Amino acid sequence: MKKSLYITLFVAIISLISASSAKAQVSIIAHASAEIIEALTATENSTLNFGRFSPETSGGEIILTPDGVRTATSSVALIGGTYNPATFVLTGQNESIVTIALPAASALLTNSTNGKTLEVYNWKSYPEAGIGTGVLNNGLLSVNVGATLKVGDIEKNPVGIYSGTYTVTFSYN
Repeated sequence: MKKSLYITLFVAIISLISASSAKAQVSIIAHASAEIIEALTATENSTLNFGRFSPETSGGEIILTPDGVRTATSSVALIGGTYNPATFVLTGQNESIVTIALPAASALLTNSTNGKTLEVYNWKSYPEAGIGTGVLNNGLLSVNVGATLKVGDIEKNPVGIYSGTYTVTFSYN
């Protein structure tokens, strides 16, 4: 009888130990979620156009601001005609923040007739370039880009049309 009492007591203790160790662990079903937003797109509505000018005796620079103000330095004479900053329209998720990255280096505009070049540098934008500088209001954002054009004298930059490309990068922040 004593032996059966010990066996019963032993089984009860083992059962309690097993039950208490089971209470030290718990499982729960958790939830996860994700939201896919529309892709960010950019359209070039107007190209960067420094307009018509004459380098005259020594050349200089043409500065075209993002808001469309054009000025010249040194002997560059600005002539009438069309000039404007580049305009890009971004579309994407409403109220999203966008980063604008302008070219890190100069771009060259080349005269296809004679191979002579003009240098474009000192890029500026509105809104200003940088991390998280634009907001897509109603899913839209207009970005203007201006720059400085370095112009040589008439020997270095003879008469003609000069053109080239550059890269502006837009991304969600």
